[in-house]
Amino acid sequence: MSKNFDYLGQTFQLQLINQIILDKEFARAILDFIKISYFENKYFKLIIQMIKEYHKKYDAAPNFQTLEVIAKSEISQELALKIVIDTINKISSAPLDGVELVQEKALKFCKQEEVKIVLEKAQKVINEGDFESYDQLEELLRYALQVGVKETNGFEVFNDLSSVLDEDYRHPIPMGIKGIDSLLKGGLAKGEVGIVFAGPGIGKSTLLTLVANTAFNNNYNVLHIFFEDNPKIIQRKHLTLWTKISPDELPNNKEIVFETVNKIKETHSNKLILKKLPSDTLTMNQIKNQIRKIIADGVKLDLVVLDYIDCVVPDRQGNDDWKNEGTVVRHFEAMCHELNIAGWLGTQGNRSAISSQVVTNDQMGGSIKKAQVGHVIISIAKSLQQKEMNLATVAITKSRIGKDGIVFENCKFDNEMLQIDTDTTATFLGFEEQQVERKKERIKELLGKKNSNDNFL
Repeated sequence: MSKNFDYLGQTFQLQLINQIILDKEFARAILDFIKISYFENKYFKLIIQMIKEYHKKYDAAPNFQTLEVIAKSEISQELALKIVIDTINKISSAPLDGVELVQEKALKFCKQEEVKIVLEKAQKVINEGDFESYDQLEELLRYALQVGVKETNGFEVFNDLSSVLDEDYRHPIPMGIKGIDSLLKGGLAKGEVGIVFAGPGIGKSTLLTLVANTAFNNNYNVLHIFFEDNPKIIQRKHLTLWTKISPDELPNNKEIVFETVNKIKETHSNKLILKKLPSDTLTMNQIKNQIRKIIADGVKLDLVVLDYIDCVVPDRQGNDDWKNEGTVVRHFEAMCHELNIAGWLGTQGNRSAISSQVVTNDQMGGSIKKAQVGHVIISIAKSLQQKEMNLATVAITKSRIGKDGIVFENCKFDNEMLQIDTDTTATFLGFEEQQVERKKERIKELLGKKNSNDNFL
């Protein structure tokens, strides 16, 4: 077996260093164990040395920009600096396909090398009869077996009480729907996951686009991921929110559009990044790596909006499709927690959700395990009459943050202009009582008509 990574090829090594920079957990798992000697290329060795020194000092791997700064400050020879910068750029653009295998192989290689060192020492102890060193060998073996083990440190209940008691400890990001934001105590916070579900064509994308746009307007860095829409359609939706001009009329009002956009650019240094991804081919881990790349390039994301989760495939395909769906959502939640970002995602309702007056969690398409993950779940229902009148019934069906079981009946929901206004609220019980009363009134009305017709005859 080779004593370095050269036998796995240059692409493997580029991907490996790329993952050390992009994946915080992987970096922590491997940097204490990976050795410079595991690389034959002298520029790979130099870059790994810079990463290890930075990590030792700051307990974090440098991003690509910081790595370039370090190289410029430490390398005086012009040609060597150029090669190092070029190598860093190659590492930055290394392919993301198969990174799970790269991480696994690298960790196994490091673990094997550490175990070999311990075994060699153990053999020496046995040969020399130095049994007093047994405890030391046992400790070394334990250390070797720690390669790749993730940190799961707990904390004392009294830890950092000042921030726990801070009124704004959550730092919520508003959705842009006043009634719902109020009930969610300001919106969704970093590390929390919100789920929006409805039948096809009801308004998931409208609500999620509004969420992304509102967060940007509030100076947050936002990534808006979508799978099925044309990118220009999504761009137009955001322009409509800013200009109040319908998407179809935007080309006839270019002057207003450019004027509005220029003002926004002048007043906002944050980013709203749109990203169209292929449907039914990417795993959550691959998406996470793309997000890490954005962060490594200098954009610290605050919110990710994913439209929608049903287009993501599980990292490992099992026989149980429903279990797979739950796993994908759990991976999304884990990513939000790890990267300290808030996450909104959309998912389909089942067939019964299409005709329901209020859509409840048991009408979420696929696995109910998806519902177990969300901190907040919002459903959207529309009758044919509501569609014609740009109305909808929006419900907060789950909330770990504030009140749930709240129904916004016949609230304004204009898909074209992306306007959602929740003025009317009721509890689920109250909504059901209203429906019963309406049926009674309708029966009375019909009976009244029948009696008047009988009297006429």
